[in-house]
Amino acid sequence: MSNRETKTDVILIGAGIMSATLGTLLKELVSDWKITVFEKLSNPGDESSNEWNNAGTGHAALCELNYTVEKPDGSVDISKAININEQFQVSMQFWSHLVNSNQISNPQNFIMQLPHMSLVQGEKDVSFLKKRFKALSNNPLFQGMEFSDNPEKLREWIPLIMQERTSNEPIAATKIDSGTDVNFGALTRMLFDHLQDKNVDIHYNHSVQDIKRTSDGLWELKIRNIESGAIERHTAKFVFIGGGGGSLHLLQKSGIPEGRHIGGFPVSGIFMVCNNPEVIAKHHAKVYGKAKVGAPPMSVPHLDTRFIDNKKSLLFGPFAGFSPKFLKTGSMFDLITSVKPDNLITMLSAGIKNMSLTKYLIQQVLLSKEQRMEELREFIPNAKSEDWDLVIAGQRVQVIKDTKEGGKGTLQFGTEVITAADGSVAALLGASPGASTAVHVMLEVIAKCFPEHMKDWEPKIKEMIPSYGLSLLKNPELLEEIHESTAQALRLRGKSRSFVRSMDIDTRVLSEKK
Repeated sequence: MSNRETKTDVILIGAGIMSATLGTLLKELVSDWKITVFEKLSNPGDESSNEWNNAGTGHAALCELNYTVEKPDGSVDISKAININEQFQVSMQFWSHLVNSNQISNPQNFIMQLPHMSLVQGEKDVSFLKKRFKALSNNPLFQGMEFSDNPEKLREWIPLIMQERTSNEPIAATKIDSGTDVNFGALTRMLFDHLQDKNVDIHYNHSVQDIKRTSDGLWELKIRNIESGAIERHTAKFVFIGGGGGSLHLLQKSGIPEGRHIGGFPVSGIFMVCNNPEVIAKHHAKVYGKAKVGAPPMSVPHLDTRFIDNKKSLLFGPFAGFSPKFLKTGSMFDLITSVKPDNLITMLSAGIKNMSLTKYLIQQVLLSKEQRMEELREFIPNAKSEDWDLVIAGQRVQVIKDTKEGGKGTLQFGTEVITAADGSVAALLGASPGASTAVHVMLEVIAKCFPEHMKDWEPKIKEMIPSYGLSLLKNPELLEEIHESTAQALRLRGKSRSFVRSMDIDTRVLSEKK
């Protein structure tokens, strides 16, 4: 057993999209800083960022109905949708910068243009969708959105969904052609290849066992080399904990006061994947429905065209699953060992408050394949069981914390950054819209953790992200420029459909999937 000790400026824990993004940003801002990455698995982007563990929706709030809430007076609040859309535009600008500066190439390997649609049934939901459409379509960020409740028009837009539909119930959809499908696994791998070229030390098969403060204010990490069993010690001035669901345990080990009274609740996802090329060929969109009454926001059903390894796939879900693991590759004891004296009441309060969620998860876990097929048939009336396989998607850990609005043990849906008061350590917790807003979130981490450098770094950040510090909503000319430049750099405009027609359709069997 060795006790090798090394010093570095920055340590990134986890080789997912968040660490990839933060590492790439920091290398752009200060190329001479020494950055070291530790990843438990043998490849980058194999957990939460992996393409089979992530819905791949470029979350721009174009189709996700849970980002637009109907208020008691009947109006629709679109503030969250605006916020998320602007954050996704930041990611698009940064990716464009990397392509334009030849730091990554072939953007079509990770991003494809794909219509984003919202679909509802029943008078009440059709009325809501009309109001949502009116509120969004008047907004420059959502230009180009169309609405239809005409079955003939819907047959043009979504032939697979409308085929053999016999219900007389009102049905309506919105469509916007500028949506995207993003392969975050592929993007993560591209970014880590780029970081390796920039002399970033990346250690796979290395598990972080402990993290503690040294007397001179540095952070010391105890790390086990999984292949050799050797224990190494690495110190750094700044540590980013980006280990997906595994981040909570490491945050707790750091002992920072900001990490107290925070818990996590694991939820896994199950998708149905189509294995019939004829069915796959009939659908070309991401179509989001409305969550059932009592279901959590992350359970919004959607029928998604996906591009994985440049092949077209079709997925439906997610169905919620439950495992006490915080990562797919985690331990069955993850949930129980995350309960500490400081978050015990927070966790118990969350359990009492969320009995309906617990009941929902139990119901979902007990569903048979045929019962899942019945849910799919609400989208595809003539869906055949033999055309669909089940695949287990990634684990997500929803943040539980005490808030002023919700009181003790409030379940949070979204992404949460916990930062030490002195900015020397930051941890990313939570789930959707996560990966899509990675650049915005990592810029927040940089601003919070390196305030003394921001004056010097700001010109470079604005060069990479022209809208930095500005509201695109309040700068429509800049918004138009950015739409044009990102579409050109990322080869989005008009490429998608011709590409789809010429591509081979992916009909890989379930055993080939991660």
